[in-house]
Amino acid sequence: MKTDIILCGVGGQGILSIATIIGEAAMHENLYIKQAEVHGMSQRGGDVQSNLRISSEPIHSDLIALGSADVIISMEPMEALRYLPYLKKDGWIITSSVPFVNITNYPEQEKLDEQLAKLPNVVSIDIDTIAKQLGAPRSANMVLLGAAQKALGIEMSKLEDAVRRVFAKKGDAVVEANIKALNSNS
Repeated sequence: MKTDIILCGVGGQGILSIATIIGEAAMHENLYIKQAEVHGMSQRGGDVQSNLRISSEPIHSDLIALGSADVIISMEPMEALRYLPYLKKDGWIITSSVPFVNITNYPEQEKLDEQLAKLPNVVSIDIDTIAKQLGAPRSANMVLLGAAQKALGIEMSKLEDAVRRVFAKKGDAVVEANIKALNSNS
């Protein structure tokens, strides 16, 4: 088993929380993991990206080579397209459908949608609206993680357990809101 994942988005969207939960779930399955984080200008809405590699065999590098990512999980559609050169031909993109417009020359939504439509394996969902409907607007990242679960090959129960461990100190209400968001796509 080997899964190479690129997580991307804009600072403050919860990319690193997604990476922590995936990593926690993988470690409890006795899998090897390597992670490399690239923090852009996250406090100013800059891009944030993380390489996460999971394997049943030892991993020698924490970076994902061009054309070898199995999954891109993106909180933002333009960021998903930014990392497209890293995706395998049959890889998956799981992305929010709603742009986070933080630059003046942000591409038009239609152009982003056209590019995503050309790809064979894309799940694009409005995670913010789903999270708000659940009463947990800060859990949009967990909605996205839930949508990516099958592409990751990690059982939902393992991700739920990881959410419990990672968010335990924040209290039961936070844990339950995140688990509810995680399961909102099932």
